[in-house]
Amino acid sequence: MALLNILHFPDPRLRTVAKAVVEFDENLRQLVSDMFETMYEAPGIGLAATQVDRHIRLLVMDVSDGRNQPLCLINPQIISSDGDEEMDEGCLSVPGYYEKVRRAEYIRVRAQNEFGDTREFAARGLEAVCIQHEMDHLEGKLFVDYLSALKRNRIRNKLIKAQKQQAD
Repeated sequence: MALLNILHFPDPRLRTVAKAVVEFDENLRQLVSDMFETMYEAPGIGLAATQVDRHIRLLVMDVSDGRNQPLCLINPQIISSDGDEEMDEGCLSVPGYYEKVRRAEYIRVRAQNEFGDTREFAARGLEAVCIQHEMDHLEGKLFVDYLSALKRNRIRNKLIKAQKQQAD
């Protein structure tokens, strides 16, 4: 297992739209394992392949209190949604910032696991929000895109400044 490098906003690679996974092999399963290790170490509750510079439709997450319910979604699709709720969101690619984002409260998802098996399930609350957040990454979208241009630019500028200070 290996820790992967997480890209930070405003890295342009975060804007890449991910391609469908077609090969379910040992390399994919190793990437899934490495992504879980990276997410838990960060620490976070979700991580999309785009965030680790792999542009395939893959996300991992674990919203359980005990961090013992890992969920891998490959080629995920939201097939229905209902309601809406506003929740504070953060992101491993936008470290240190949390803002309210409005998303569907309930979703029905179809996805494959790392072996290519397809399943459908319902999610609500934090689980639904996390899935929607990570699926946005697969489309090249970040939670800061839901904010006003002023807030987004302020966060962008602060992160650029912090990255420059770290490099020095």
